Amino acid sequence: MLVEDQRGLMRLLANALLEADEGIVCCERCGGITEGRVNPCRICTGERAEGHVLCVVEAPSDILKIESSGGFKGRYHALMGRLSPIQGVGAADLRVEALLERLQPEGIKEVLIALGTDVESEATAHYLRELLEPRGIQLSRMALGLPAGSAIEYSDAATLSEAIQGRRSFT
Repeated sequence: MLVEDQRGLMRLLANALLEADEGIVCCERCGGITEGRVNPCRICTGERAEGHVLCVVEAPSDILKIESSGGFKGRYHALMGRLSPIQGVGAADLRVEALLERLQPEGIKEVLIALGTDVESEATAHYLRELLEPRGIQLSRMALGLPAGSAIEYSDAATLSEAIQGRRSFT
C-alpha cells in the first residue's frame, strides 16, 4: 500500500509538484492561470458573449473566482498586484502597459475595474481611470454593498453606505 511506503509517497508528491510547476503558467495575454501548452488561455482565445468588455483584477486567482460565479462573460486582465508606495510597488511593477496595449487590437469598449476596496486598490482604480478616460473607454466598477445571505446588523458603516449609494430599482 502506498501510505505504508512513505518514501514512495513523498517521491510521488514531489514529482506531482514538479510537473505542476513546469506545466502551469500565467497566460501571456491576460495573466490568468493556464497550462503551458495552452497559451494564450482558453478564455483569451475563445468566443465570449461580451468580448468587448475587459475585467481588470489584481491577481489570477480573482479571474478564477469571477469565472466560477458565471456572472461575467467578457475577458480578463490581471495586474499582478496593486499600487503600494509603502511596499515600493509602482505602476511600472504592474501589468498596466500590457493592459493599454490590448485595448485597441481587441476592440475593448468597456473596462470593468474589479479591485478590492482597500486604500491601495482604490488608488490603483483611480490611477487606471486617469489612464483610460482620455482613451474614450467606458469605465465601470463592481457593485459594492451587502453580501448575499448577510444581514444589516453584521455590516460596517462603509459597506452600508456603499450599498445605499449603489441601490437599484426593485423590479
